[in-house]
Amino acid sequence: MDALKARFENHPERHPGITWEDVARRLDDARLRALAYLEQTGGEPDVLLYRGRLYVADFSPESPGRRSVCYDRAARLARKRNPPATSACELAESNGLELVDEKIYLAMQELAALDAKTSSWIKTLEDMREQGGALFGSRRYGRTFIYCNSADSNYAARGFRACFALG
Repeated sequence: MDALKARFENHPERHPGITWEDVARRLDDARLRALAYLEQTGGEPDVLLYRGRLYVADFSPESPGRRSVCYDRAARLARKRNPPATSACELAESNGLELVDEKIYLAMQELAALDAKTSSWIKTLEDMREQGGALFGSRRYGRTFIYCNSADSNYAARGFRACFALG
């Protein structure tokens, strides 16, 4: 919690009008476990106020250390060669998290330049998943881009950005 509090105090633009007390009272045991996972895997979590809701989300400059994973379990199991041990969605869910969606990712990019050398899987709508694709984002040439890729792809420079809601 000390690292989260320090980031919270250093980046007030990410959560205007919110006090540390507002955040601390919402951190129950399950959220503290999720926070610990984000911190341990290099996510540099911070509080984000987005459309009136509070989230704790990965704000590391590059995609956190949880990389070389495909998008979800179905994509991982469908791989014929060299399937990774797990997937972005499986890791997120098993740690009480969800992948950030496209709108949150874009809002985060307005506050900090993220993924200039990496890319991050983001939450993908079911209709795209049914067709085999998944979304990821990155920042290049001073702009944020949202792309699609086959959900079973995995790259050493692609991880995922996760979050959890604070009530």
